[in-house]
Amino acid sequence: MMRDFSQDLSALALNTATLGHNLDGYGAGWSTEAVIDACGARGFGGIVFWRREIGASAQQIGDRVRAAGLEVAGLCRSPFLTGPLVPGDDTAIMDDFHASIDMAAGLGTEVLTVVTGGIDPGTKGPLESQKRVADRVARAAEYAAARDVKLALEPLNPMFGGNRSCIFTVRDALQVCDWVGLDNVGLAIDVYHVWWDSTLAETMPRAKGKVLGYHLCDWRAETRDTLLDRGMMGDGVAELKALRQLVENTGYKGYCEVEVFSAEDWWKRDPNEVLDVIAQRFRSLC
Repeated sequence: MMRDFSQDLSALALNTATLGHNLDGYGAGWSTEAVIDACGARGFGGIVFWRREIGASAQQIGDRVRAAGLEVAGLCRSPFLTGPLVPGDDTAIMDDFHASIDMAAGLGTEVLTVVTGGIDPGTKGPLESQKRVADRVARAAEYAAARDVKLALEPLNPMFGGNRSCIFTVRDALQVCDWVGLDNVGLAIDVYHVWWDSTLAETMPRAKGKVLGYHLCDWRAETRDTLLDRGMMGDGVAELKALRQLVENTGYKGYCEVEVFSAEDWWKRDPNEVLDVIAQRFRSLC
């Protein structure tokens, strides 16, 4: 049976990207402390940060979250592990990967989202890059396990296949998990990236016990920008409750994390309005 959220926000988490905090020059400029306090006041259960917000203050921010009655539900994200946007050679990639794991541990969260990066230069198709991702994730996973951190591989919509991802479906993510073969490696399911996949009903049962995160948003029928024009829940064409049913059928009982990149709409609104709309739509639509 699906969880009932109509009177309860304890499973709701805010990803701070929903207020524009993941990119310079966007959002209303609220401080991290203000965001934490606003989520706590509304009864949200968790909050997910981006590394750029944390700096050297992971312990202090984590403590502030817990003092407000919340949990740090996750951290975005690992460095890109393959593709044209990697932070350097293999040593630089792994050093940054370890730094992201350290930050997650400092915050006191067990989930680090891994966005893999795209197709490695000199290769064609996703398979070789997927194998390189599996190698780097496997090498980082033991380091993460020692710090009580789990690595959540996030498949992205295929339109990000050039530079941001080499895994595009839940099936792809599960294949990489199988190659790694470690208990602290799983996947994150994001509505924006999987809503279109008509094979999910057949694929998701294989993810039993492997789902580490569930990200809420919507796909606008008239999307103006592939990266920065996500819909708030209810503003698009995704079957939100059907997707959550598939996720919860795997045994997932964790947070539902609202992550809306919206440069021309939600990032221009008063954050109080954004948070209130999130709460209302979570209760009624998700």
